[in-house]
Amino acid sequence: MENTQNEILIPDYIVVRELATLIEISPIDVMKTLISNGIMASINQTIDFDTAAIVVEELGFIAKSASEEAAAQEEVKRAEEREEKWSAMYEGESTDSLTSRPPIITILGHVDHGKTTLLDTIRKTAVAEGEAGGITQHIGAYQAQHSGRALTFLDTPGHEAFTAMRARGAHGADIAILVVAADDGVMPTTREALDHARAANVPIVVAITKVDRRNASPETVKQQLAELDLIPDDWDGSTMMLPVDSLSGDGIEDLLEALILVADSNTIVANRKGRLRGTVIEAEVDRSKGTMATLLVMNGTMKRGDVIVAGTSYGRVKAMFDSSGKAVKRALPSMPVSVLGLDSPPAPGVMFEIAPNDKTARNIAQDRREEKRRRDVDGAAPAALTLDEFFKQFQAGDTKELSIVLKADVQGSIQPITDELLNISERNEEQIGVRVLRQEVGRITESDVMLASASNAIIIGFNVGADNAALASAEVQGVEIRRYQIIYKLFEDIELALHGMLEPKFANRVIGVAEVRQIFKIPRSGLIAGCMIRDGVARRNAKARVRRGEKLTVDSVGVASLKRFQEDVREVRAGFECGISLDGVSEYREGDLIEFFVRERVN
Repeated sequence: MENTQNEILIPDYIVVRELATLIEISPIDVMKTLISNGIMASINQTIDFDTAAIVVEELGFIAKSASEEAAAQEEVKRAEEREEKWSAMYEGESTDSLTSRPPIITILGHVDHGKTTLLDTIRKTAVAEGEAGGITQHIGAYQAQHSGRALTFLDTPGHEAFTAMRARGAHGADIAILVVAADDGVMPTTREALDHARAANVPIVVAITKVDRRNASPETVKQQLAELDLIPDDWDGSTMMLPVDSLSGDGIEDLLEALILVADSNTIVANRKGRLRGTVIEAEVDRSKGTMATLLVMNGTMKRGDVIVAGTSYGRVKAMFDSSGKAVKRALPSMPVSVLGLDSPPAPGVMFEIAPNDKTARNIAQDRREEKRRRDVDGAAPAALTLDEFFKQFQAGDTKELSIVLKADVQGSIQPITDELLNISERNEEQIGVRVLRQEVGRITESDVMLASASNAIIIGFNVGADNAALASAEVQGVEIRRYQIIYKLFEDIELALHGMLEPKFANRVIGVAEVRQIFKIPRSGLIAGCMIRDGVARRNAKARVRRGEKLTVDSVGVASLKRFQEDVREVRAGFECGISLDGVSEYREGDLIEFFVRERVN
């Protein structure tokens, strides 16, 4: 058994005084050891890990990197989460009936670093040349063979589609290939793709493309990725990074071999005879054939004649075609097929499953359509994690850790905030984890909202604003954005949330103002105010108040009706006319202003 009593965990940087405390000796002795090795350092000077390791080992201890140890523990945790995530696919299946299935692989990276060309080389087709501008136009799925093993590739236009699938409940992939061009290096989009792959808890293999360029520098790419905590395996890390030339095909065999090695080191299984479940990759309506849906089987075996439900769509599988267009009678786990027979195109990313008969499938789909219609009419955002309700969701088993997307004004704020958030987690009696999915400088963007939505995370901004597109997207997707100017208030709210003591605060926010232009009396409908929306938006599910000059005549009433040309509508935007009726209001005057407001949480 390995002796760990003399092992000392040392951070990447440590003050001489703190190192002395860590190994319980005098700071003078530490300084003497440093001097004997030709290093002059004062008691309050910071030294790096390599320097500290020299001192520690000369004094009879074994130096271990705290950051490497934390990274190893994080990898173990992610592996457990990956297995738990996929186990939901074959929940209730006997472990004896689970067998290996082909790995599902997605390719992520910067827009022009060669993702589609790489995939084109792998599956030996002309997709890249046939698409406008060299950009992938849709989500597809294809299977390739290597050394007698099948590999399923998701062909996506970037991490946005990959994350959108996750946001709709799909599991995305087993392995992610991060594509980085050797002549361009790590770009902002590369960092985003890495964040999304990490949030999905998938192992990453790096393909360094365009190595044939004169200014190519694969070692620079490795250095840039190492700074993002993605350490190459030839630098004693755990991430395989392989140079490939997609045009000549050099390195492709090595890449495929690496994918098989990663697949073999992870649990990728399914029950071929189990309950049919899978993911919708894409769907369209063909004029001659009807609805064509590309489905990816995750568990069980799909056969011609099976009745399936996919979100709000349903139908009997009339015909199936593999990725080469050949008609097939059945589809095994990890196999993508185009299917005919659904009544309407399902949304990409939704899960599908088998139903016992047509009637049951139709009822399930109709119930889901009705629920969706109700949500659309009510304008309700999808249920999401909020900081105020986090502890309740933790107790209910709906979440195990608090995931955070962190944006700050300066780089100097990022690390202290991240470190303190992790310290708060460690001090928490409930042992609730805190996971920072992204930590960047700059305003809150729509990309941050997409990552948070797919990962059930909240967004925290410190001394930063948010783009209008991000605010609109957050409202639609139900993502909570909390912004702070005082750092201790940020930490206080997180700590209270982890203890279940954070109370939500609410305030009214005006979302639109309508000006009354005419008054109409409609039989059986009562008094209607003909209005022009001057600012914002009038919503049927909002509250309203009426102002007459400086006087507030009506406060906090419901909207009885909102009409455009005799049609009931959910909302009317600025610049359009509409008819408005408010609950209990029997008098309007021309010139009155009707303010629409919603009650929402505030920090």
